[in-house]
Amino acid sequence: MTAADGVPEPKWATLLKDRGERAAAKAHWKRVTDEMRERETLSPSNGHAVQRLVLAYIIYDRCSAQVADGGVISEPAKDNPKAIARLSVFYQAMREAENTAERLENQLGLTPQRRGKVSKVTKKRERSAGADAYLRPKG
Repeated sequence: MTAADGVPEPKWATLLKDRGERAAAKAHWKRVTDEMRERETLSPSNGHAVQRLVLAYIIYDRCSAQVADGGVISEPAKDNPKAIARLSVFYQAMREAENTAERLENQLGLTPQRRGKVSKVTKKRERSAGADAYLRPKG
């Protein structure tokens, strides 16, 4: 995304340490902003919401990898007889990231059910007539 659109791409290196996550964030950013630009719903005022959406995608992916490795249930501590099995913190964070992403997708009009309800960004256009070039002072 260029600054000419009024929505510059975030500096992913300051937000994400992992190179793979930065590449994924860049791909998500491009996919989302291209779709919004195509439907003329991208504006500077929703640039940060797009950034939060991309970060929700990254957090979801990060947590789902942890859940795939460790499972949905965290085993109780063996040295504590009163400990009980609980949902993994990664699973809980994954669900929260999913809810955040769904909410932001709806706000930005990215889901099929919301596409028709989001209005296009009005672009300021400079009106000119043929006489303007003649009447405008030179220099």
